[in-house]
Amino acid sequence: MNPQAKLIFTISLLMGTTITISSNHWVMAWAGLEINTLAILPLISKSHHPRAIEAATKYFLTQAAASALVLFSSMTNAWYTGQWDITQLTHPTSCLVLTTAIAMKLGLVPFHFWFPEVLQGSSLTTGLLLSTIMKLPPIALLYMTSNTLNPTLLTSMAILSAALGGWMGLNQTQIRKILAFSSISHLGWMTIIIVYNPKLTLLNFYLYALMTTAVFLTLNSINALKLSTLMTTWTKTPALSAMLFLTLLSLAGLPPLTGFLPKWLIIQELTKQSMALAAVALSILSLLGLFFYLRLAYCATITLPPHTTNHMKLWHTSKPTSSSISILTTVSATLLPISPLISTMI
Repeated sequence: MNPQAKLIFTISLLMGTTITISSNHWVMAWAGLEINTLAILPLISKSHHPRAIEAATKYFLTQAAASALVLFSSMTNAWYTGQWDITQLTHPTSCLVLTTAIAMKLGLVPFHFWFPEVLQGSSLTTGLLLSTIMKLPPIALLYMTSNTLNPTLLTSMAILSAALGGWMGLNQTQIRKILAFSSISHLGWMTIIIVYNPKLTLLNFYLYALMTTAVFLTLNSINALKLSTLMTTWTKTPALSAMLFLTLLSLAGLPPLTGFLPKWLIIQELTKQSMALAAVALSILSLLGLFFYLRLAYCATITLPPHTTNHMKLWHTSKPTSSSISILTTVSATLLPISPLISTMI
């Protein structure tokens, strides 16, 4: 792709996100979401592979339907209450339609079907954008309207997302699909707490984005798309594979790594809200995610030769690891000790 075109699309992406998260008016938020969608489409389909074109088409249709529902929800609310302010969404039908629209935008169960397919058809860098920055505007809208949304509906969708994200990721061999189901599972954790402690949702999203960025950049650096390819990378970049191991375990939420912090705080908050049953359900379902993270980590680091992959061995590389990957992987593994400081901020 032409570098100037790529720059324009990237700037449009940032601009669309900024417009949505900083707007008070529904039409401005909707315009930001539309700019975002139109900016990411060329980045998804840039390889001109049929799979990439299919992914771009699926993404466009889903996001267009979700944007139409956002507009419909805000217009219904304005019709009944005379308010276009995002925080003044009070009409029950509008709240229900908006929850559906944001679930479609994010890929929450039962509107999750598009996300693994789109991620599988994209490159790793585009997949990183879809998993992190494209999730920020819908989460910002959810944050601003959280006090009026139906907590029972959100809790049901959250537990289903955690369950399905774990179950569907178990038998995958494509790394991008595994990360897509991991994203759906993490969204369940973020959604369940949004009504009770919205700042905790944002903290969870920031830490998830940080760890996912580290994983995607590492995989992009070693050029691994399948588990069978990942098995041969230990000979190429041993230090990077060791850090990938820690980052994946952090994403799984194992103590004493960074990923344990949001899960710990969410379980604590759910218990305070007399939702111990939901907390137990989420904790048990996170074991499903732990299984496929361990599988990824095992393929990345513990599968030393001789093993039964048909891939050619990769030569040990002398290319230095990017400093951004080094910083992100270190932070992904070591933030837990400053959790008291982080918890005072929320």
